[in-house]
Amino acid sequence: MGVVKDYGGQCLMGFSGLRRRKQVDSDNLRINHGDQQLAKRLNIIDLVGIGVGTTIGAGVYILIGTVAREQTGPALPIAFLIAGIAAALSAFCYAELSCRCPSAGSAYHYSYICIGEGVAWIIGWALILEYAIGASVVARGVTPNLALYFGGQGNLPAFLARHTIYGIVIDPCAAALVIIGTILMCTGIKESSLVQTIVTSINVCALVFVIVAGSYLASKSGWVGYELSKGYVPFGVNGVLGGSATVFFSYIGFDSVTATAEEVKNPKRDLPLGVGISLSLSCILYMLLSFVIVGLVPYYDLDKDTPISSAFSAYGVEWAALVITTGAVMALLAALMGSLLPQSRILMAMARDGLLPSFFSDIDKRTQVPVKGTMAIGILAAAIAFFMDVSELAGMMFLLTSGDDCQDLILNRDPYPGATVDQEAFLDNPKGQRRRRLALWFLTIIFIGVLLLTSSASAESLPSIHAASPSRVTLCGIGGTIFLVGTIGLAYIGQDGAAGVFGHTGGFTCPFVPYLPAACILLNTYLLINLGTGTWVRVSVWLLIGTVVYLSYGRTHSLLLNASYVPVTHTEDVHSP
Repeated sequence: MGVVKDYGGQCLMGFSGLRRRKQVDSDNLRINHGDQQLAKRLNIIDLVGIGVGTTIGAGVYILIGTVAREQTGPALPIAFLIAGIAAALSAFCYAELSCRCPSAGSAYHYSYICIGEGVAWIIGWALILEYAIGASVVARGVTPNLALYFGGQGNLPAFLARHTIYGIVIDPCAAALVIIGTILMCTGIKESSLVQTIVTSINVCALVFVIVAGSYLASKSGWVGYELSKGYVPFGVNGVLGGSATVFFSYIGFDSVTATAEEVKNPKRDLPLGVGISLSLSCILYMLLSFVIVGLVPYYDLDKDTPISSAFSAYGVEWAALVITTGAVMALLAALMGSLLPQSRILMAMARDGLLPSFFSDIDKRTQVPVKGTMAIGILAAAIAFFMDVSELAGMMFLLTSGDDCQDLILNRDPYPGATVDQEAFLDNPKGQRRRRLALWFLTIIFIGVLLLTSSASAESLPSIHAASPSRVTLCGIGGTIFLVGTIGLAYIGQDGAAGVFGHTGGFTCPFVPYLPAACILLNTYLLINLGTGTWVRVSVWLLIGTVVYLSYGRTHSLLLNASYVPVTHTEDVHSP
């Protein structure tokens, strides 16, 4: 039986249970009656291999063709830069939370501790689909690249080729690759991470070749891709920002790193380094590569499925296209494995907490990985890869990825001297209560300002209003002012002592709180608004299904349902022998 401190009323069975929060250390709750934990076998090299391998896949070898043709034109590098900045802001928050709460589950785990069970369930459920989509996107990118070895898609064997049935393009090769990747993930974390590091190294070498050789070819031709009558931004600023929203999912490798926190030997040191190195290297390669590719050929001539290989083929460098294709296949395989890895850990964490059946949290004694959960996730991802195309999946990916950045606004610092972790985390004195009420109001003001500013600045939400019209500028000004008032107010009231001792201290600390997390929320919200209606509908259906699952199972099976709720002052009595 677990112990949860009472900080303003018991969380009884029912909808009040949405506010239940678990302790930082999952061990304190005797999760799943003491089931064994995951093996700690990963170091910094493994984390960088996982992060870069997960990140550099579909974003380079698939999406750059689609995004450049339909949204950004030659401004593709700017779109990657904007998405990279948004990802970096999120990564700062993830890095601190992963050090403080080094257990499997990533954003789901952090939300359960910081906010409550209801929000944690939504985030966890969204992450399950997010990584399934990520695996499916990269799996569908392998088929057109494999076709280059056979001389084109028309020459692929029937069991590998795509087929259209009732208007749906099915991809049996993509589904088969997901199953193969799933089986490999079941062999063990060290074994699968080693394979991922090897294929990632091959991929990075191929990308360096593309950048160097592509720059040489583009210099000889005069960078024809930039000599266009429509200019550098043919689709306008909103096209670039829409492209940023689409390519944002290409940076989710840092989330894969934090999802392995429980399996890292030295999480305080290696997790922040793994996140930072992976994201920095990926952003640099993305920008350099996209700059070269859109300069080689006009953006409207890029092939949607194989933009890099087709760009080199246009110059008659067929042998280079084969080298690029090899790198592309390696990258997609690494990204596929990187998407399957965190997905199974998040599912396992939710099952440990009782929100899903314990079947998903069973850890194999020999390989020390959640084999049953990994296989279940693999089947889901294979089904998605079989039926859905890349353009539908990419938008859903960003929508599911965003929204995990407000947790660092909730963390607090500057501990009161002499207080214990459990006492400080749930201070119940009048001063603390007043501060929390003020903080809640300022957070509400921030969110109102964010919604007003982003919706008024977006052409998607206000298409009938001209971009430079006085009404749009006025709305943006009002929204920006409200946002600044809320952010400055939250910083002005100071922070209580909870986060200074929250979780495992001594690791990475996110800088510029609350300004950096607030800026992260602002930027991600703007990118979200620029997504299409169809994407919102598809994700909403998934979240609705998740709500039904939680209400019918998770709410009544949560480990915190039967936890003992005691006043803060008696916490030591409960923990004492």
